[in-house]
Amino acid sequence: MKQKETIIVTEDLSKTYRDNGVEVPALRGVDLTVSAGEFTAVVGPSGSGKTTLLNLVSGLDNPSSGTVTLKGTAISEMSGKELSDFRRDHIGFIFQAYNLIPVLTVEENVEYIMMLQGVKKEERHRRVMDILRQVGLEEMVDRVPPKLSGGQQQRVAIARAMVSQPDLILADEPTANLDSETGANLLNMMRDLNRDTGMAFLFSTHDQMVMQKATRVITLRDGKITEDLKRD
Repeated sequence: MKQKETIIVTEDLSKTYRDNGVEVPALRGVDLTVSAGEFTAVVGPSGSGKTTLLNLVSGLDNPSSGTVTLKGTAISEMSGKELSDFRRDHIGFIFQAYNLIPVLTVEENVEYIMMLQGVKKEERHRRVMDILRQVGLEEMVDRVPPKLSGGQQQRVAIARAMVSQPDLILADEPTANLDSETGANLLNMMRDLNRDTGMAFLFSTHDQMVMQKATRVITLRDGKITEDLKRD
């Protein structure tokens, strides 16, 4: 059986915050490897370290100790423009609050990262229309986010995250603001896209539906991995 490409490796990853002079450990010595094509849910109670882990894996925050390596490059040692450019080219983000630009159309929101990457206009349009067809929004290409439902906005966010074909999609509670039917439909769509493209997905979630769909469930408690369950 062919070995899947390793996307993310964390080694002895720790993060400690200071609160009124008191040290508060959020993550304690996490060792984690994520491979291409995995659909992984990180679960655990509030304060267990889920969002901290995603922030460190993405380079949005710096570890107190340990390393994060993305496709062989130590992003925990990067900073500034080098880090932002690397993150732009290799990681897609799906946020709980969508984080769309309200004055831009659906097409403009989805193509935004590719504009930063210098992709030519014709290629941007082709890829945007292709991904919008996949998420069922090709008829809403000229609408702005305030004219869309929550589920439609989240589909735009998914399209934006995936259109630049990153190696890793990070999703922080992506179904939290959606009703159960919309959340289930979007989750099925993300799972199909994951199977079709081989992109790795890493969720932080409390949602049982996400846990049931995941091919791997990692449980965090008090900043440590206490269980790592893989499914076929």
